[in-house]
Amino acid sequence: MNADAPTPAPPYGTPETPRVAVRGEARLEVDPEIARIGIAVSARGTDRRTALDDLTRRNAEVLALIKSYGDSVEKLETGSFSISPELTRHGRGERIRAYHGSVHLTAELTDFTSLGELTSRLADLDLTRVSGPWWTLRPDSPAHSEARRQAVREAVQRAREYAEALGARLAALVELADLGAENTGYGPPPAPGGSRARAAYANTETADTAPALDLEPQRQTVYAQVNARFTMTPPDLTA
Repeated sequence: MNADAPTPAPPYGTPETPRVAVRGEARLEVDPEIARIGIAVSARGTDRRTALDDLTRRNAEVLALIKSYGDSVEKLETGSFSISPELTRHGRGERIRAYHGSVHLTAELTDFTSLGELTSRLADLDLTRVSGPWWTLRPDSPAHSEARRQAVREAVQRAREYAEALGARLAALVELADLGAENTGYGPPPAPGGSRARAAYANTETADTAPALDLEPQRQTVYAQVNARFTMTPPDLTA
């Protein structure tokens, strides 16, 4: 063993340098930054080409409408596309009755004042279904950093209170383990009862201009947790 190598610190502290381990937590309620909606465009035809042409036209109409909102739409993506035959019994065999086509798109908006109007206009299109919105924060939102800072401050404050209760004071930070900060509003649709609006397939007999939906943004909860270990001065156990 190298005599010059530093002696590792005892893992659980000593009477001269006791250790205190705490957890710091933070929970913030903040306004969302992004609203995500899903759009499903459908078509049906007696032959494959008719269904495909109809689907292409409707998909182009939906894309043009979404893009007309300019910078309010931060992201527009096509998820999946399908054309499939509908089979029906014909004597002892089967034959193709019709073809069904669909295209699924996702749009993310940052301007919530345009969200209700766009959602209503999309739902007013023929054979177009809209789902959402799903509210979320950006991955680099300042809310995540603020939650982490608050969690660290709470860990330091909690450790200091433990030390002071023993007549000691904190000496040094030994370890700080980040358990991560999570945004519960991001990703999959919320459970039933959450802030989610749905617009069903459009009715071709509606008025020329559909009324804008009044959609209230859902506040987002941001969590942060850290584990921290400190050394402290010897406690006064005689008090």
